This record gives sequence, structure tokens and C-alpha cells, in this order.
Amino acid sequence: MALRTIITAPDPRLKVISEPVQTVTDDLRRLMDDMLETMYKAPGIGLAAVQIGVPKRIIVIDLAREDETKGPHYFINPVITWASPERAEYEEGCLSVPDLYDMVERPARIRARFLDYHGAEQEQEFGGLMATCLQHEMDHLEGVLFIDHLSKLKRDMMVRKLLKVRKASERV
Repeated sequence: MALRTIITAPDPRLKVISEPVQTVTDDLRRLMDDMLETMYKAPGIGLAAVQIGVPKRIIVIDLAREDETKGPHYFINPVITWASPERAEYEEGCLSVPDLYDMVERPARIRARFLDYHGAEQEQEFGGLMATCLQHEMDHLEGVLFIDHLSKLKRDMMVRKLLKVRKASERV
């Protein structure tokens, strides 16, 4: 496994729409293992392949806390097949939008169809934080960041903060 570099906003590569995976191969599983290692190191609870510069429809998620047993989930070519009319609001953050958080409202429950780590087709229903996290990561596959769900004023303010931090780190 290898650590990968996480791309941060406003990098235009984060706006690329990810391509479907044709076949789950050993190379693809190595990529998912790298994604998981990168996500744990960051630390985060979800990562889409496009966030490391690979515009493929691949997501890894693990909601386990540091002191809990790891429970990784792998989603290849995920599609939401149903979303509840009930909504839930969570404070979201993103490894590609470091240290910035805000409330985002999404469907409270979803059902998704996807391929797993071994390429087997799955369909599952998710609620709570898993539903929110999967929707957040699926947005990445469409070139959407959580800040795109905010008002223009809030989004612009966050992008300015990111650019200010980037310029400060480049001077160091």
C-alpha cells in the first residue's frame, strides 16, 4: 500500500466527472487499498478516487473511530436507486476542503447499488452518517464538493480561506 496525495480545492481536477470502472482488477484493488491508507492517515471517514487524481467511480468509507476495529466499505460505480423523502442535516467536512465545515442537508436514508471490493454487485440501504457520507463521496464523482451545496456567499468565503492558507504554505 502507498499513501497518495489528496487534492485540495479549488483545484480544477476536483470538478472532473469520474468515469465508470469496467472491470475490478488486482490493480484496482491496490488503488482502493492505497485510498484507504491515505484516508486513515489524513484522517478522514471517506475518500473518492478523484480526490487523489484518479477520475474513476470508486469510493472508500470507514466510519470506525480510532479506537474501534476498522470496518472499511468499498463502492465501485455506486448509483442511488432510492432516496427517502425525509431529510437529515449533518455538519460536513472534506479532506479536499481541509479544516472547513458547514451544515448540509441530504436525504436521511438511501439505497445504493454498487460493486464491492471483489467486483460482486451489491444493493444496500443506508441511513445516518453512512447515508450522508456515501452521498457526499458520490458528489465527488460528479465534480461536486460539499461547499457547492452552500450559499454562494459561504462558498466564496471558504474558497478565499483555502486560497489564503495555500498561499501562506507556499511561502514557507
